[in-house]
Amino acid sequence: MLGLFAFFYVLMHFLTWLILDQSLLFSAIKEDIFERPFITIGFTAFLILISMAVTSTNGVRRRLGRRWQQIHYGIYAVGILAVWHYWWQVKLDVRDPLIYAAILAVLFAYRIRVRYKKKSGARVQAS
Repeated sequence: MLGLFAFFYVLMHFLTWLILDQSLLFSAIKEDIFERPFITIGFTAFLILISMAVTSTNGVRRRLGRRWQQIHYGIYAVGILAVWHYWWQVKLDVRDPLIYAAILAVLFAYRIRVRYKKKSGARVQAS
């Protein structure tokens, strides 16, 4: 559910940009996506989130099997792209994006540590 809440937030962020900033002018939208790198990065993260949201139901999860997990590993790329998007968006004060980058780094370090411990434990038990 947390992932779907995150997707909803990003969807609202995207729709705000689409409707309020771009007024649904598709030529301006296309130009913005291709000419402003921080929007390109944000849009890429949004597309990855769409694939994850679409495959979040239990039925799709069962049908995809192991491939479901591979799709949902995309969250690591989304996290990096989201921080990058925010970092490039701000002009002067990068303290907030830096805080998010630090939080993401701590979460990644935790995941790496947990994975390393699992692999180390499996090797010790196999010996």
